Amino acid sequence: MNKPLIIFILTVIPATTLLAANVPQDPNGGQEQMHQIEPNNVVCDSNKVNITVIYDNNPFEQGLETAWGFSCLITGAERTILFDTGGDGTILLENMTKLGIEPNSVELVVLSHEHWDHVGGMEMFLDKNHDVNVYLPVSFPQDFKEMVTTSGAEVIEINGPGQICPGVYSTGQLGTSIKEQGLIIRTDKGLILITGCAHPGIVEMIQRTKEIFDEPILFVMGGFHLSAASNRRIEEIIGAFKSFEVEYASPCHCSGDKARALFAEQYGEKYLDLGAGRAVAIKDLK
Repeated sequence: MNKPLIIFILTVIPATTLLAANVPQDPNGGQEQMHQIEPNNVVCDSNKVNITVIYDNNPFEQGLETAWGFSCLITGAERTILFDTGGDGTILLENMTKLGIEPNSVELVVLSHEHWDHVGGMEMFLDKNHDVNVYLPVSFPQDFKEMVTTSGAEVIEINGPGQICPGVYSTGQLGTSIKEQGLIIRTDKGLILITGCAHPGIVEMIQRTKEIFDEPILFVMGGFHLSAASNRRIEEIIGAFKSFEVEYASPCHCSGDKARALFAEQYGEKYLDLGAGRAVAIKDLK
């Protein structure tokens, strides 16, 4: 028998003041469930956190296959997290093998949004490991959620910001026509924001991160959705990064070569070139 969907609706509450919270009322008359965001002293150890790009259309590590899409693995938090699954399960799993990553080592899966280039590898991954909780925006199609639960995995639906595991959070579902969540990692060096495509706007996703945690932003990485943007628009966005005092920036996937070049020019040694196989040790970010 298929397992029932497990639904947590995460509600916007300022993280810097939250120690406990009442369950809010759903506008339809019921009660929404939410995760508590713990106090500020709970962070991930930057000496342990590593982020490895498994799937990207930009090359980095020789011998890994590139294809349109994105996926990365986060280790060193309380749980091992796979963020997105790329567009092709075969490529995802082959790259994991080449990187020495066992699918069974993954404990949580976080999906940014429903586009194929971010969820296309999900079914094949679940064939290898279905003992995971899958965090996805509530707007995902019902048939996708049923595919996940049929595999034996649990679905946790995201609406507002909330905790994924200690020190790791969702921005909550953002955007209008395309709904998307970002992943926030709190470390003792500052916040890390990982985006899939940043369809709601990369600046807007940074703004949401600052609304949740009024803390320094160490690193923003992922797809920034700037392939079609003009030089002027990209420079405006880089200016916004600087105004938010983002220390390190790494556009990849759908960001476009022009944006990558301009970020590299403006950020210098604090620009990190990302592609399939790139591993970022947060301890190395000064």
